[in-house]
Amino acid sequence: MPEPSDPSLSAASTDPALSPSSDPTGPTAAVEPPPDFDPVHDITLDARSLRGLAHPVRLKIVGLLRAEGPATATRLAARLGINSGATSYHLRQLALHGFVVEAPDLGTGRDRWWRAAHRTTWYDPTAVGGDSRELGEAYLRTVARLYADRMLEAVAEMSTLPDAWQEAGTLSDYVFRLTPAELEQLIEDVSVVLRRYRRIDPEAVAPEGTAPVAFQFQAFPLPGAPGVEAPDGPGETS
Repeated sequence: MPEPSDPSLSAASTDPALSPSSDPTGPTAAVEPPPDFDPVHDITLDARSLRGLAHPVRLKIVGLLRAEGPATATRLAARLGINSGATSYHLRQLALHGFVVEAPDLGTGRDRWWRAAHRTTWYDPTAVGGDSRELGEAYLRTVARLYADRMLEAVAEMSTLPDAWQEAGTLSDYVFRLTPAELEQLIEDVSVVLRRYRRIDPEAVAPEGTAPVAFQFQAFPLPGAPGVEAPDGPGETS
């Protein structure tokens, strides 16, 4: 199920229908990638790459580069409210794991510019096993926190927006009663609609009248609700 593109979160998408992870503890059966997965522009997390990304600052950096385009460590530090030394360190780690690349066409000799290496990150929790499960959960908690932070920032800014943008947006939620198969179909139906719209490209000329718009999409069993317990019941073992 799609998750951010990052914080911008153009960074992340969790999808159980991804190609298998390179983690040897994960499943080995091949599965079909989602229809909009592009191996040239998208990346699937495995155990190694997960370790390189599962940090709040790194997720924010990837999200900013994907949403706003190339930047230097100094510019990113100003956007994130941290020192440029820390930003440079995280950029080097992201580069080591293939999430960002240098943009030599933009450099002036003194400044190193960086751009995101991918459009979207895909993560399949079932494909990362062993010791990486805990790291995967930490990654998802960070992504969820960044989504929540973005919503709070949007609410804080809402009253300052032009009326047309205030009226166009929404904060909505729905609760359904579904089977796992129906939930998968719901996600696919919404994904089909999303594919009709213009993906952000920070290095392209933006059409007149447009602005970056976040469509945050989460779908999951209602926490604590009956009907999704393990066969032996919560806290029991066979």
